[in-house]
Amino acid sequence: MKSLSKHKKLISGGYEVESPILRTFNYVLLIIITFIVLCPIYVVFTASFKSNGEYMKSGAFSLPRSFFYFDNYKTVLKQGQLALAYANTLILIIVSVILSVMMAAMVAYALGRFKFKGRKFLIVLFFIPTLIPSTLTQVATFTLISKLHVFNTLWSCILIYIGTDIVQIYLFLQFVEKIPYSLDESALIEGASYFRVFRSIIIPQLKPAMATVIILKVLGIYNDMLNQNLYMPKSSLVTVSTALLSFSNDRNSQWNVMSAGVIAIMIPTIILYLFMQKFIFAGITEGAVKD
Repeated sequence: MKSLSKHKKLISGGYEVESPILRTFNYVLLIIITFIVLCPIYVVFTASFKSNGEYMKSGAFSLPRSFFYFDNYKTVLKQGQLALAYANTLILIIVSVILSVMMAAMVAYALGRFKFKGRKFLIVLFFIPTLIPSTLTQVATFTLISKLHVFNTLWSCILIYIGTDIVQIYLFLQFVEKIPYSLDESALIEGASYFRVFRSIIIPQLKPAMATVIILKVLGIYNDMLNQNLYMPKSSLVTVSTALLSFSNDRNSQWNVMSAGVIAIMIPTIILYLFMQKFIFAGITEGAVKD
């Protein structure tokens, strides 16, 4: 502790300021972490502009001969059915997110506003599935999807995605508990139903949390390959995640074409994150701190 205190000094107001040595160390560590994160993206990006022969002969970090070589992207659009993949993925996202968010909001409203026997036990039940690896439940899930006769349809994954998870419920609960109950009582006295209270009072107050949940849910569905490949193997139900599988098999893999597909699929998520990141951080921090 003494050695650490030597690198800090106390300024007026009671705030501690790091010494130049610690500040330099932080910047160096940040640069190293940034390099580790961006390095794979750089390799994939440069590989997407290389022909198959150039990719096999050149190094992973070498620049392509030309950044105007778009044959890989053309192959992705045609062979990978990228237009159809985007359409199927969009349907999955819209239907799943709307149903999932509304169900999670209703569950949070019921658990946060009504006191009944078994309420705490019910909240614990939502935590239990997080302790079980999802791969262990695939047999039971697959059997259920088959019995419902929705296998090889978009509804197979929609039913899986609309299940509310603990992150959604936790965020919504934190916001519901912050809303004064006197607002509910005033509305009920005026003759409003519980549904009207939920629609007119609870939902507007949940907008920051909803924005966070929607973004996280969209990214989760967009990047999910396991469920979409397992429950929708039909070629006409290809999604942005499963489209990449057409360029890889047990005998041959077109890594340069697959790199182009990764970049094409990654661009929408980057744009979404850049425009919506403030909602992610705002929703998580506000929902994690109680007054």
